[in-house]
Amino acid sequence: MPLPASLTDSETLVAPDHWRCVDFISDLHLQAAHADTYAAWVRYMSASEADAIFILGDLFEAWVGDDVLDAAPTAQERVFEQGCQVVLKRAAQRASVYFMRGNRDFLLDQKAAQACSMRLLDDPCCLDFDKQRWLLSHGDELCTADRPYQAFRAMVRGSQWQQDFLARSLQERQGVAREMRAQSEARKTRGEIFFDVDSDLALRWLSQAQAQTLIHGHTHQPAQHALSQQPLRSRWVLSDWDASAQPPRLEVLRLCKDTGLRRLALDAAIKT
Repeated sequence: MPLPASLTDSETLVAPDHWRCVDFISDLHLQAAHADTYAAWVRYMSASEADAIFILGDLFEAWVGDDVLDAAPTAQERVFEQGCQVVLKRAAQRASVYFMRGNRDFLLDQKAAQACSMRLLDDPCCLDFDKQRWLLSHGDELCTADRPYQAFRAMVRGSQWQQDFLARSLQERQGVAREMRAQSEARKTRGEIFFDVDSDLALRWLSQAQAQTLIHGHTHQPAQHALSQQPLRSRWVLSDWDASAQPPRLEVLRLCKDTGLRRLALDAAIKT
């Protein structure tokens, strides 16, 4: 698989000198029906003292086009969409908020990003912070063993497919999203094989980016993996969020100049 053009062509985000701490989250899969997880996210976005918040994909369970901000078909969905917009805009008044598209919200575009005061990021992209370079990705492109998904990903990321899909009515698009979610849940129920990141490809990305650490989500398997010792390279996997799980999965990855990279439960991440 060729390396993404964004590793060499896009700008590296250079953290301002005043940044002391940045947070990374992903895979919240927010939806109107899951009020507990939404409420936990609102708590976090309202109380995080990070200088920047990086949302590395799948903030939403599904995003079928930026017009959902103006034309959500039910009152519950309108309250949810507008609430998310308000939360993000308020957070952006205190911190820089960055968003990277995931496999569930890859159709979120500039209109929604601007309405929510977020800056869109390429996938992958680099962050220069605390005298190190960090490679950021949602992570799905690295799961190369999942060949059916990679074929699907190539199709839906194409401009023609997106143009045709967005030309359909909002109700039609939401129906397609519901069907795709049902298929995903059915695969989980059947216990189909779990695909993880290809370590060799992750190493190639890090080498190309001249970065030491890859931070990504998508796999819902939070962990720290050593990829090589000489040179030292590793990857940190973000947790998904589910307030209804036992125990709840609500976790933030925090990078600070004085303490380095730490994995924090929600209550610890917003403790004042």
